[in-house]
Amino acid sequence: MINPDRFLSDLHTLRSFGASGVGKGVIRPAFSDADIAAREWLMQQMAEAGLTVQVDPVGSVWGLAQAPSLLLGSHTDSQPEGGWLDGALGVIAALEIARSAQQDRGAPVSVVSFQDEEGRFGVTTGSTVWSGTVSLDTADHFLDREGVSFSQARQNMAHLAGDWVDPRQFTGFIEMHIEQGPWLDAAGDTIGVVTDIVGIRDMRVTLTGEQNHAGTTPMHMRKDAFQALSAFNTRLSLAFEGVVAPATVWTIGQVNLHPNASSIVPGKVTFSMQWRDSSTGRLAEMDKIIRQVAMDVAREHGMVLNFGDMLGLEPVAMDTRLRHALTEAAETNAPGQWREMPSGALHDATNVAQQMPVAMLFVPSIGGISHAFEEDTDEADLVVGLQVLADAVARLTN
Repeated sequence: MINPDRFLSDLHTLRSFGASGVGKGVIRPAFSDADIAAREWLMQQMAEAGLTVQVDPVGSVWGLAQAPSLLLGSHTDSQPEGGWLDGALGVIAALEIARSAQQDRGAPVSVVSFQDEEGRFGVTTGSTVWSGTVSLDTADHFLDREGVSFSQARQNMAHLAGDWVDPRQFTGFIEMHIEQGPWLDAAGDTIGVVTDIVGIRDMRVTLTGEQNHAGTTPMHMRKDAFQALSAFNTRLSLAFEGVVAPATVWTIGQVNLHPNASSIVPGKVTFSMQWRDSSTGRLAEMDKIIRQVAMDVAREHGMVLNFGDMLGLEPVAMDTRLRHALTEAAETNAPGQWREMPSGALHDATNVAQQMPVAMLFVPSIGGISHAFEEDTDEADLVVGLQVLADAVARLTN
């Protein structure tokens, strides 16, 4: 049987690797010393649970049961300033269920902690490469913000790395995760059964004008890159009206203004443009609108416009059979306190879906906060989530 106390203890032990010193926060980016130490600890727990431990070439850690098996897990790397549950919850819940399955001689359950889900080098890098979406040769050229390549970083785990894990040995994948949004917490619900994971598009846009003196250049003669960006942002919201849905989101999250000085009219701005939706058609329509608005603004402000490469992942619907097991388990363990809902955040399940059926389970995030040291979930809700997952696994494997 699952042991909730052991499960919570393991979660807190994992939190100690890279503990921030602020609340329950962690600093455990992919391939950092804290990340590797956490993975080595996880490998030990997997081995003690009777699983066969394997580390693949990109640093993802696997605890394999006898094939065929159901695969559970998530990731254990964190954002530069991350919470203690993002990814970690799904891995430790998987470990507890796999361990109890081994002890009770139950149906085999395998565990995975994918590497670099948080995107130090790319979007869900470890599972992206493992799923075949991106080749390892391509990923090896990905750079982090300091210019370190993925190839260089993964050498930090070269002493642990082995062969790739064959996805054909798994019957499906379930990822338990905190919601990272406000809906469950605001409604007082305990469980969310995911219907689909939204698609994402992400690209860099550059507007180049003319750098000049901030005191002597008349306003009507300026080719101010920041003013162009401001106009783009304002017009984009208006242009999206009638196209986007209530759950559609878009973000300009990173801006590099050059030369970024108070007495200089900025001559160049490069910014990130990201948008998410569960409809492929709507994502494409938004792409057209973004490009047209950018072209209009560039022309009117005397800018040279450049678009970077488009990155992203397609929307993924959850598998009907796996999802049905989760809904039945949710009603049994949290009657009247669960809902079906989409995931607005990306997860490794998006990539794993290229290889097998997938499903996801959410527990509440207090205040909807994630990707921050303040991220937290009531431990009673964590235990209910574990019970729902274990119940669903039992329904699927019996």
